[in-house]
Amino acid sequence: MEDLNLTTAETKAIGNSIERSRTALMSQFVRVRALTTALAMPLSDADASAQSMPDASPAKWHLAHTTWFFESFVLQEFVSGYVPYDTAFSYLFNSYYEGKGERIARHMRGLLTRPSLEEVLQYREHVDAAIVAAAASMSNEVMELVKLGCNHEQQHQELLITDVLHLFYQNPLLPAAYSTEPLNNEGRPQPMAWVKIDGGMKVLGHGGEGFSFDCERPRHSVWLPPYLLADRLVTNHEWLAFINSGGYEKSEYWLSDGWAWVQQNQIRAPLYWIYSEGEGWPHRFGLAGPEKLALTAPVSHICFYEADAYARWAGARLPTEAEWENAAAGYVPEQGVFLDDALSVRPMPASAGDGLKQLFGDLWEWTGSAFLPHPGFRPEAGAVGEYNGKFMSGQFVLKGGSCATPRNHIRASYRNFFYPHQRWQFTGVRLAKDI
Repeated sequence: MEDLNLTTAETKAIGNSIERSRTALMSQFVRVRALTTALAMPLSDADASAQSMPDASPAKWHLAHTTWFFESFVLQEFVSGYVPYDTAFSYLFNSYYEGKGERIARHMRGLLTRPSLEEVLQYREHVDAAIVAAAASMSNEVMELVKLGCNHEQQHQELLITDVLHLFYQNPLLPAAYSTEPLNNEGRPQPMAWVKIDGGMKVLGHGGEGFSFDCERPRHSVWLPPYLLADRLVTNHEWLAFINSGGYEKSEYWLSDGWAWVQQNQIRAPLYWIYSEGEGWPHRFGLAGPEKLALTAPVSHICFYEADAYARWAGARLPTEAEWENAAAGYVPEQGVFLDDALSVRPMPASAGDGLKQLFGDLWEWTGSAFLPHPGFRPEAGAVGEYNGKFMSGQFVLKGGSCATPRNHIRASYRNFFYPHQRWQFTGVRLAKDI
């Protein structure tokens, strides 16, 4: 401090600012950790141990992996004298970090009947107490790692919910994970309107203060011609028209890989739609169990192939990532449905009014853009640099968050990404058109 020629008052002000940041971070840490635990409370040990498919993970694994992240990246590397809760957990709960050593194969996570759910919760308490105890001596570098860990855990909150939904759908009893009020199914959606978005040279990507993942950076310039964007998401009612017109049966709407996926898997409707002989598709499965298909709600759990095929059928296209981010730049996540709002965790019909709606929350929106680095992208140093960069191959960008996303986790520059056939997440579609 003396080398900077700071006065006593300035030094005290800096110290107070750091202490406020530390207090805010610990408050965020406690809230995030508590929400993850709360999401698992309705689950039995058997519920939390099962794995429905290789893309999904057991809820117990999510609880433990997010804890391992704090233990491995913060406590073991920066807290002197910290003793790991169980040395075997480093192997069991590492996900894909080559820099952190060997790990169990992803498709075998459902075989982890031990440790029990109760022991995993004890593991969480142990690590939580160690992080809070170490908070007073954390450097800025360590505080940034804790912040990254909180945002990492929020991603796993969403994965935990979507994986539980997929697991329960495999059960012939179609059980409910959470209780909720039924959704009003009356009426039809308002006609879709088109909003003109001005083009020009736009600066996109994350900049300024606030957290961001490395793949959101740096800020960069993109030239966009003017374009049209649908004012809301495509609804179940509109998707039924696509089905009834033979949308899943006509190859002309589909990319070659998408058509092969449809044929190989006998796809005829979005995931979780329930077919009834004589009635068609009147119901869908959700976290509250089977419920009547809400025609005014946005269609969910569709993959990139389906979104792209629907757009072709509708005489439109998917927006690019840059188009979506440019249009969303003036909006804040206030009106959409998020995980914080309720454990109903389902998208809601668009509100009335002019302008763009449902940009944030409700459903992740597929774009036509591959998940590739922004110009000038550099991954973080060390093992945390494996977080995003090494997945920039063969995946597509989704924007906006969903009803399973925590509200303070999302922003216009946020880049989610999945392979084009994956649809167990809360994903939907917004249309775009050229002018």
